[in-house]
Amino acid sequence: MLWNRSNTLALATHKCVICRGSGLTLGRAGTLKACDCVLREIFKICHNRFRHCVTKEKYMSKVTLEIHSGPNRRGTWGLKQEEYVADFLKVTQRTLTPEEYTIFKYRFLLGADWKLCIRRLKMERGPFFHAVYRIQTKLGQIFSELEPYALYPVDEYFSTAHRSQSVHALLPRTNNVLPIRPPLRQVAQHVEDELKAA
Repeated sequence: MLWNRSNTLALATHKCVICRGSGLTLGRAGTLKACDCVLREIFKICHNRFRHCVTKEKYMSKVTLEIHSGPNRRGTWGLKQEEYVADFLKVTQRTLTPEEYTIFKYRFLLGADWKLCIRRLKMERGPFFHAVYRIQTKLGQIFSELEPYALYPVDEYFSTAHRSQSVHALLPRTNNVLPIRPPLRQVAQHVEDELKAA
């Protein structure tokens, strides 16, 4: 996923002291990357969809036909919600260490309260919450950068039509009307200067 201001601004926490609500931080080699608050929000969105898919009545599940691009335009039938649940669980098992997966299982899969988790895992409150935040950040990044089909954005995962090329707006061309072209390079440079100053 390409991290830019339009992808991260709505997901960022406005009170975040690292990104100051922009959702972007300066990574290694001067590249922009998503702030941890954005990655945690991505995890929460994917986890909420996972919970919805698991708790939904099974008779409400439907089979969908997904058409693939190519010369013969073949399609495959699938159960998108069950596929999402399986992908969510497999990605977390592959990504997390055994200790992290134990915390993830108690807190997010079984839905245990934090007090019960720290008693069961024999941890203190501070290290437990730091581990939970690390897990959310790590999984949020994996869910958004997974290829070829990422779990986030969720609506693109569940859509049956995938775009093979960009869509351009069809505007009537007249001699009197010119399209608006904001100075994006200046805005991007201004954002980078603010991040470097912070």
